[in-house]
Amino acid sequence: MSRPLSDHEKRKQISVRGLAGVENVTDLKNNFNRHLHFTLVKDRNVATKRDYYFALANTVRDHLIGRWIRTQQHYYEKDPKRVYYISLEFYMGRALQNTMVNLALENACDEAMYQIGLDMEELEDMEEDAGLGNGGLGRLAACFLDSMATLGLAAYGYGIRYEFGIFNQKIVSGWQVEEADDWLRYGNPWEKARPEYMRPVHFYGRTEHHPDGVKWVDTQVVLALPYDTPVPGYRNNVVNTMRLWSAKAPCEFRLQDFNVGGYVEAVLDKNLAENISRVLYPNDNFFEGKELRLKQEYFVVAATLQDIIRRYKTSKFGSMEAVRTDLDGLPNKVAIQLNDTHPALAIPELMRVLVDEEMLTWENAWDICVRTCAYTNHTVLPEALERWPIDLFQQLLPRHLEIIYEINRRHLERVASLYPGDVDRMRRMSLIEEGGQKRVNMAHLCIVGSHAVNGVARIHSDILKATVFKDFYEMDPYKFQNKTNGITPRRWLVMCNPGLAEVIAEENKMKFAVHLEEHYKVKINPNSMFDLQVKRIHEYKRQLLNCLHIITFYNRIKKEPNKHWTPRTIMIGGKAAPGYHTAKMIIRLITAIGEIVNNDPVVGDRLKVIFLENYRVTLAEKAIPAADLSEQISTAGTEASGTGNMKFMLNGALTIGTMDGANVEMAEEAGEDNLFIFGMRVDDVEAMDRKGYNALEYYNRIPELKQAIDQIAGGFFSPKQPDLFKDIVSLLMYHDRFKVFADYGDYIKCQEKVSALYKNAKEWTKKVIYNIAGCGKFSSDRTIAQYAREIWGMEPSLEKFPAPDEKR
Repeated sequence: MSRPLSDHEKRKQISVRGLAGVENVTDLKNNFNRHLHFTLVKDRNVATKRDYYFALANTVRDHLIGRWIRTQQHYYEKDPKRVYYISLEFYMGRALQNTMVNLALENACDEAMYQIGLDMEELEDMEEDAGLGNGGLGRLAACFLDSMATLGLAAYGYGIRYEFGIFNQKIVSGWQVEEADDWLRYGNPWEKARPEYMRPVHFYGRTEHHPDGVKWVDTQVVLALPYDTPVPGYRNNVVNTMRLWSAKAPCEFRLQDFNVGGYVEAVLDKNLAENISRVLYPNDNFFEGKELRLKQEYFVVAATLQDIIRRYKTSKFGSMEAVRTDLDGLPNKVAIQLNDTHPALAIPELMRVLVDEEMLTWENAWDICVRTCAYTNHTVLPEALERWPIDLFQQLLPRHLEIIYEINRRHLERVASLYPGDVDRMRRMSLIEEGGQKRVNMAHLCIVGSHAVNGVARIHSDILKATVFKDFYEMDPYKFQNKTNGITPRRWLVMCNPGLAEVIAEENKMKFAVHLEEHYKVKINPNSMFDLQVKRIHEYKRQLLNCLHIITFYNRIKKEPNKHWTPRTIMIGGKAAPGYHTAKMIIRLITAIGEIVNNDPVVGDRLKVIFLENYRVTLAEKAIPAADLSEQISTAGTEASGTGNMKFMLNGALTIGTMDGANVEMAEEAGEDNLFIFGMRVDDVEAMDRKGYNALEYYNRIPELKQAIDQIAGGFFSPKQPDLFKDIVSLLMYHDRFKVFADYGDYIKCQEKVSALYKNAKEWTKKVIYNIAGCGKFSSDRTIAQYAREIWGMEPSLEKFPAPDEKR
């Protein structure tokens, strides 16, 4: 195998990159050495690779600071409407290369490091991923921040600075093992602590009702300490802010209240308060009703709303620099976007602030709240929808529960007036779910308290209106919108796949093949089709359907070893939530299949199966540009949108997929003939639900499916533990909500078409070109421009700010 080009050689080859770097290489080298000396207190004799990374990161950061300050000054002086994107997850990945690309510094930095005798790629590899998200929702938030800065919107991302992000996944004897992600161990050069903006957040306590209003008293206080990270736009000198809150215990230890030795216990007790920002909950599309999680959700919105109102009141407006006291104008200057229901408490918290603290009437406060807030829904899976128990609310947030009850009382009055006598509709639409343990339905709260509700792909938004939120749509159809997701072309094309000529695409495969051989000790055929399914492990994403294809293909090769098969390297990657037994068993099945297939001499290099360990943003940036085939095979009607599907499309992989999520619109844009579409549509799935799904019928009717299941059940892939996969077999045969067998036959046929086309390089490439040409719609710049115009009442701008060293 020929040696892949280094990044430095590749960048030298690509002329378009050559236009980017106008920075003085000598200045960069001098600043790098200055940071090594003064910031890191090292010289070249003792500096480590990590020291060099930090020196480079600080050098690049210097170029952000002036732009950052100027951007914030500009917002203060011009007082534009600001958008606050509140999310419990921001899956940012690495910042160094992205910053260099957006500031047009990459070439100059690369040359400077080369002259110093350092390898840029090695330095980039020293950076820890900022993995403060589980998957699609958190990565979408990161892409949106990039696009909001690129479109010149006065935007702020608000979230939690988790000390430990999404766990690192190790595969040990074929099983997933979780390790804590201590991403801050060596410090984070991109963040700046802002203790001067620390804010108190209250929990517990009780409410007192007085003639002049309600007071929330006897609370426990936790301090929210903000850390700011710069978010640069693409070559427009705009630098926005992501502000993440860290929990700190207040220092007021009243020592006289403690007996001897109580002082130490009091200080150690700080940990309880600071646990709030300790760790990201690792569940994706699954609701877990833990008190600590509810604390996190309130912590972020309470701190953020204090910040929003402080900024609103102190912004310069007109020619005056006075405190703005009229909160009626809030919706004209502030847009709050709730990224799923996790920040839903922003609605009752804003009401509490307006009514209890600012002394507005309920009607006035409610009008402000609804016109300010908007809600994005990310899932239709019932197990993912947040429903918090009333007694937990009563204990943790007693005032907010009162406010939610009042919101619900007024809401149900309106329902009753519009639909007299329809008691069942009132039950369905209530914010409070009765029956057994009473719960607050957070999605209902978000819909009632927002002026706009959107899904994240057209089919998803249609499903919301037709099923999950049908009653709400019938009552307020004007609220419902669609905003199909997008991805930032900076990170997902310019950065991870610079140039899309055939030679570069081949180069990506060679490079990734070398990476795989180093990490997995499996000999890879770089001419084989690279077939990838990378996403969270979940039943609805149907990694099991992929497994059944692998086994079927394996059996066919064994049956006819002399036939000319199209070789494949099938890669599956993704994390399973630590408490999700089935997902962990799916990983074990994939690794078990790999052990048998990869060591079978009859199969040779015609089929290899690799489970990609610790799939994360940084690995995605290597894997996606190397892929030929993208597996997007969820049951129709279950994947809200997907964004991995768009990343593959942009990077020249062809999609095999169901008509689900954004796949539908991808097929429209590229032409359905240029994707490999198979399986049931949403209508077919609904019809099957009505009729009843019988997996046994398929098992008995399709010999290759029966053979594959019998092999799994009989211990063919787990000879030392024949019963290892009995739970998976039982699930597929008797309890499969996602109807794997129903789509198996069509999926296998479709995979045959894929293999046949791959042999015809010219026709395959033609389809690739149609896909790349059709993926323009799936830029997050387009998505954000639609949010801005249709929800936030803001106008995006492509105007460039002057650079700090330019005259204004």
